[in-house]
Amino acid sequence: MIDNLIERMLKGDKKATARLITLVENDEEKAREIVKKIYKYTGKAYIIGITGPPGSGKSTLLDKLIKQARNEGLIVGVIAIDPTSPFTGGALLGDRIRMQRHSTDPGVFIRSMATRGSLGGLAKATNDAIKVLDAYGCDVIFVETVGVGQIEVDIVKTADTVVLVTVPGLGDDIQAIKAGLMEIADIFVINKADKEGADATFFELNLLLDLEKEKWERRGWRPPIVETVAVTMKGIKDLWEAIKRHRKFLEESGEIKKKKKFRAEEEVKTIVSDSVARKISEKLKDKELSKLIDKIVKREIDPYSAAEVVLEETLGVKI
Repeated sequence: MIDNLIERMLKGDKKATARLITLVENDEEKAREIVKKIYKYTGKAYIIGITGPPGSGKSTLLDKLIKQARNEGLIVGVIAIDPTSPFTGGALLGDRIRMQRHSTDPGVFIRSMATRGSLGGLAKATNDAIKVLDAYGCDVIFVETVGVGQIEVDIVKTADTVVLVTVPGLGDDIQAIKAGLMEIADIFVINKADKEGADATFFELNLLLDLEKEKWERRGWRPPIVETVAVTMKGIKDLWEAIKRHRKFLEESGEIKKKKKFRAEEEVKTIVSDSVARKISEKLKDKELSKLIDKIVKREIDPYSAAEVVLEETLGVKI
């Protein structure tokens, strides 16, 4: 079945592509098989991350960026991450509603995915889904994160260009940027720039960038600040041009190779970590683990020593 789906996907079959993404999202064993078979067809798509707090207009902005990319004849893939309900395990998956006008465009593939409890603003299967869309033939893949503030940093392990969207009037938003998002953004966007407070937000961001002037000079790229009003298309072309300039910078400076190497290393670490955790869960019986936990609670053993016991008994690894 998988071989047939891959064959159809490589010929541009959207239904087969959707089915493959469903498999990598729901079945880890099948995900491994699929990625192994399609990997040689990947590596051509440019990945753009759209991140920022809830309510900043990320989906509306993305809707307009899709149009810009399509105007240039690019095949576009979109992975929009939605939060999972802690009560039902379900997700609204409503981003396709906002981008529904593109749903009939054969050059656009939009997929919503649930986080399923994954932190960092991304779904666990995001990287594999990106590979499927890459092999499918997308020139550009947009990844819209769930919008959870300071833990949105995982997008840097996925995207070539990270666009951080903010809006005027969110004091805690600037605090979040100071707390870590500043490090991952390649482009800043002040959306809804027609609202009161836009000038102040622009000033604050510029000030924060000035404080890191030496760092940007070393990197050779100072993140530009683009003001947009997505609903009226104001500033959208400027944003698209900024994305293209950043891509050109990465390619000409050789930074794109460093990014790809970093992402590959992080992905391998994650796969190894998840595999080890799963293997331990399989080998370690619940009763044995419960006894060990009881010993920790009774202060008969410390957590580090307990972890050493677990690793040695399950994997034969000493730390």
